[in-house]
Amino acid sequence: MTASAELPVAEPAQVRRAFAGLLLSEKSRVGLAVALRVAAAAASTAAPLLMGRMIDSLSAGADLADIDALALAMAAAIAAAVALTWAASYTKNRVGERLSARLRERFVERCLRLPLHTAEQAGSGDLMTRASADVPEAGGLIRETLPSAAVSILTALVYAAAMLWVNALLAACMLLAVPLIAAGARWYLKRARAGYLRQAGAESRSGEALSATAGGARTAEIHRLTKARNDTGDAAIASHWDANKYTLYLRSVYYLTLESSYVLPVSAVLLIGGALYFDGSATLGEVATCAVLSRQVMTPLNFVLMMVERLQRGFASLARVEGVAVADTEGERARTATPADGTVALHGVHFAYPTGPDVLHGVDLVIPAGERLAVVGPSGAGKSTVARLVSGTDAPRLGTVTIGGVDVATLPLAERRRHVTLVSQEHHVFAATLRDNLTLAAPDADDAELRAALATVGASWAVDLDRELGGAGEELDAAAAQQIALARIVLADPDVVILDEATAMLDPRAARDTERALVAVLEGRTVIGIAHRLHTAHDADRIAVIEAGALAELGGHDELLDADGPYARLWRTWHGADPA
Repeated sequence: MTASAELPVAEPAQVRRAFAGLLLSEKSRVGLAVALRVAAAAASTAAPLLMGRMIDSLSAGADLADIDALALAMAAAIAAAVALTWAASYTKNRVGERLSARLRERFVERCLRLPLHTAEQAGSGDLMTRASADVPEAGGLIRETLPSAAVSILTALVYAAAMLWVNALLAACMLLAVPLIAAGARWYLKRARAGYLRQAGAESRSGEALSATAGGARTAEIHRLTKARNDTGDAAIASHWDANKYTLYLRSVYYLTLESSYVLPVSAVLLIGGALYFDGSATLGEVATCAVLSRQVMTPLNFVLMMVERLQRGFASLARVEGVAVADTEGERARTATPADGTVALHGVHFAYPTGPDVLHGVDLVIPAGERLAVVGPSGAGKSTVARLVSGTDAPRLGTVTIGGVDVATLPLAERRRHVTLVSQEHHVFAATLRDNLTLAAPDADDAELRAALATVGASWAVDLDRELGGAGEELDAAAAQQIALARIVLADPDVVILDEATAMLDPRAARDTERALVAVLEGRTVIGIAHRLHTAHDADRIAVIEAGALAELGGHDELLDADGPYARLWRTWHGADPA
């Protein structure tokens, strides 16, 4: 069990650009939501202003008709505020849901573009946590937290402006809360991002430890590693607990400073307002209006300050979600050229998996365009590693692997997939129709082309292209799933096709028929077949024998049999003719 390497985390500047890009994608709706919210706040402000005028009118002995008119105006202002608030919330929620959906879709697209070795090294725990925890948290940030915070700030500014218009001195009382709030927020923000990133990372490692232990439970039991795996899990959980305790401590201190600051402005308005009233510098209506407005200012401001904690969590999650884009970018290399043809060349290739020794040692091999090469050898010799290097799944530690004269490592992922395709023993059938499963390889293929591809690989069972597969649909056996994978290759039509035990799940006769059909379809393309069934080698133009990570032999079937070397021994063993 090798240690996993977590995917990167986006820098704050990258997160800000990503968030701004999302907002700009819905700029008209965002603008409408902001305008409606400002209008709702203005309508809400009208009520206390009218209340203050009503108090002053009563003090001045106004007649009942004037009071009734002010009361009706207050009722209209409240009704308008309710209607505008509903419209603003509706618009905000629609925008938030659209942006959240776009974030999820983009995350899935980026995950699918990740180089396979990057996803493998990250481990299932990291990706699982980002998908199940960080994406919903970041979606909540975009859908609810940040829009609500922005709305609250706008509302507080409108209330503060109204308070300033009524009485500037009483409005200045709101500044008394600033020092304590600023000190608490500064202390919290200085520590929060690192704390929440640490918490999310600990959660990823905890999930990875659980996943690895569950997946390798039998192996751990056989090799008496149960205690070691339990200790690993306990350490991961303890780290997660410590990270959670730290963020809880941050919230506790921060909330205490907030609660202590709210009472100051309201108390000051009442005390100073009372003094101004008795001094004749302010009317009773002005004092009452400012007292109500001070509470209205503090309510959305309190919400914003309480939201800082959720904002920090949300932006930390968004940084991890955008980190997949960073990994995707790191996986893409600058395009230098387009492969001229399907010629494959390995020059001085050495390769080692993380934490292990070299499994390939200076392999030199040239496969001309259009050749069918069989790669054979004992189990663990490095055959599948050769396939992964040619497909670009992994990069050599030393040496180069080229297709059509272009280093595979320099080809962007999308470009690489157009030129080379690897089909292994592991296949996936998506919960979708048979047609949808096939058009993944060729989105523009018509039904006739889909049926022709299925016929090529001998999938006689695949008659109805609209039949539902996987999930709530029909569950296919391994052989049928393998045929779908092979049909995708026929549809994709790449320059180089690597078949790494691609027909292992078929019975010998069906496998042989399918391989012959594929050879006919892939005529003129470079085909690299990696198999233990040596009839594949018999049909190939040349055979490469890999032993102990090195190229032991290279030649045709009859030529290698006559040489009586490693291939001849494999052939006799496969036919049961070698007593050894």
